[in-house]
This record gives sequence, structure tokens and C-alpha cells, in this order.
Amino acid sequence: MIDDGTGLLTIGELARASGLTVRTIRYWSDEGVLEPAARSTGGYRLYDATSAARLELIRTLRELGLGLDDVRKVLAGERTVAEVAAAHVTALDAQIRSLKATRAVLSTVARRGSTAEEMTLMNKLARLSAAERKRIMEEFVDEVFHGLDTADPDIRRRMRHTAVDLPDEPTPQQVDAWVELAELVQDPEFRARMRQMVEFNARDRGPDAPPGASMWFFKRLVELAARARAQGIAPEAPEAGPVLDELLGPDADQAAVLERLEAGFHARANRYRQLIALVNGREPGDEHAEEFAWVVAALRARTAG
Repeated sequence: MIDDGTGLLTIGELARASGLTVRTIRYWSDEGVLEPAARSTGGYRLYDATSAARLELIRTLRELGLGLDDVRKVLAGERTVAEVAAAHVTALDAQIRSLKATRAVLSTVARRGSTAEEMTLMNKLARLSAAERKRIMEEFVDEVFHGLDTADPDIRRRMRHTAVDLPDEPTPQQVDAWVELAELVQDPEFRARMRQMVEFNARDRGPDAPPGASMWFFKRLVELAARARAQGIAPEAPEAGPVLDELLGPDADQAAVLERLEAGFHARANRYRQLIALVNGREPGDEHAEEFAWVVAALRARTAG
């Protein structure tokens, strides 16, 4: 404090009192957010108790990450602290989401041992908006069902409205699953295989088949196969014949049904369903793989000759 009875502080004294550096205080003064209360006869800046309180507010706002423009508006009364804080929370939330997405991508890259090209694609896919992810999935379904007017509309609706809800704060596993899913549904070979499955479905439907009939068939398949497995009936055993007849009817073309099931329940189609569950934060089920495998094995045993 200068010895003139005014209670004013030099910049060095203010720095020692506040714990800030002289350089920082001088910079904030030069930027116009901390005006000196007066100047000495030699032109040096002097500060009073109000300046010290203002300095403490500036330091708090800066430590919370606010820029000098926002600090200046608060000090000038153009914006309240609450308004600036609310806006800053929104900005911080966006920054946190971005950082967490970055961390998830880097974790996946490290785990996969990805190349620079794969990392670039992964980063792009991880940062897509919900609308962009939805567009990728809808384009996949549109191509698979294009021109197949007799396909079961219930299956089309279910696939088209399958949610891919990658959260704002995804885990590395969710990012990994979404990247794999996006790559899978954009793979021409996978799209062709899924279209083959839908074509079989469309071919089997009669003109009067109600929506959801295919889903009913799958449900019935699971129930009957599960019961047969619980009873210890092996797929190649004679006792499997009546189970197939109950499911398909005694006059069904079992070779055609086998072809349809093998097209519809191949490994990549099952992986597609598992990835959707993983992206959405659910544990992937086996999609009744054991029941479908039992029916396929039973049909193979009866069509082998």
C-alpha cells in the first residue's frame, strides 16, 4: 500500500495480496476488464478495495473457462453471471461430449490396432448426428426392400424403425459396435445377402397373407424347436419329422424352406442384430440361434438324399 493515506495498492502489492502475477493483472488491465482506480504521479497504476474485489471476480470467471468478452459483459452489466454460466454450461456439455467421443474412438483404435485410414473413418462415423445415423440405416432398408412389394410389411416396418441410439457419451464398446454396424450395412455383399432373405420371404407370401405372418412363423419355429430340444429330440432323429410337419405342414417343400432359413439366419445377419443391441446399450442375445440351428439341422437331415 502506498504511504499517502489513500489505501491504494500498486500493481505489485495487488499481485502479492491476490496471489496472481503482475503480468496477469497488467494483461487484464490492458484488456480493459480491470481498470486502475488511479495513477501515481509517475504514471503507475493504482488499485483500491473495489479493484481487488473485481479482480477476484475476474479470476473466478476465468478459472471457470469464460473468455474475456464474457467477463467484460458481466462486469459491464450487459449480462448476468447466471446468463453467462448457463451459456457456458451448454458449451461445456458439447465439449465434454466431443472429448468423450474422441476418447472412445482412440480406445477403439488402440484396441483394434487401426491404420490411419481406419481411424479417420471411425472418427467420422462416431461423430455422425442421430439424423445421419438414421439416414444410413434407412438407406440400407430401402435398398434391401426396393421393388419387393410382396415382402412382409411388418418386417419392413420393424427394420426401418430400428433405433440406433448411440448416446451422447458412448462407451468404447458402443463406438466400436456402431462403426462395425455402419460398415456392415454399407457393404454391398451384406446388402445382397439380406435382400436374398427378403426375396425368399416375399416369394413365400401369398397375396392374402396378413402383415406379421412371417414374424408369427419365426415365433412358432422357436417354440416348437425349443420344445423338441427340451425333450431331447436330436435333429436327425425320426422324432424330428413330426416337429417339422407341425411347423411347415406335411406337404411343404422342405428343401426350399431350408434354403430360405440358411439365407435368413447366416452369421452376418445375426451379427447385424447383435450390433444393434450393443449400440443401444443392451446385451446382445443369441437371437434363438440354437432353435434355428436345430430346425436347419433337421431339414438338412431330411433333404440330404
